[in-house]
Amino acid sequence: MTYMQLTYLHLGTLAPAFVIGTYLLLNRKGTPAHRLLGKIYMVLMLFTAIVTLFMKAVIGPLFLNHFGYIHLLSLFVIYTVPTAYTAIRSGNIRVHRRKMIGLYVGALLVAGSFTLTPGRLMHSWLFG
Repeated sequence: MTYMQLTYLHLGTLAPAFVIGTYLLLNRKGTPAHRLLGKIYMVLMLFTAIVTLFMKAVIGPLFLNHFGYIHLLSLFVIYTVPTAYTAIRSGNIRVHRRKMIGLYVGALLVAGSFTLTPGRLMHSWLFG
């Protein structure tokens, strides 16, 4: 896949994840809708994190001529989603809540803000 195809795939999974994640954070927890949308959200976040591992870093130093610091957020997602799922399956709501809020803030808000920095593709798309 080309870099642009990976970018579109990444955005295609990230946009609904952002909407669903926002909904889940703002609405009642533990309902059947919350559980279903939570599973969809987790799958979308895992998928988008895996997609980003195939995207070469374009800003900053490269490791193995491919990975950049931004890829640490992908690893964060790949670690956090299963541990949040395991926490809720074992009834540990406090850990699940902490991990899901961290996932939303770290992977969507922080990483999303990085994409708006000069030199990044989203910056050039939005600001010319």
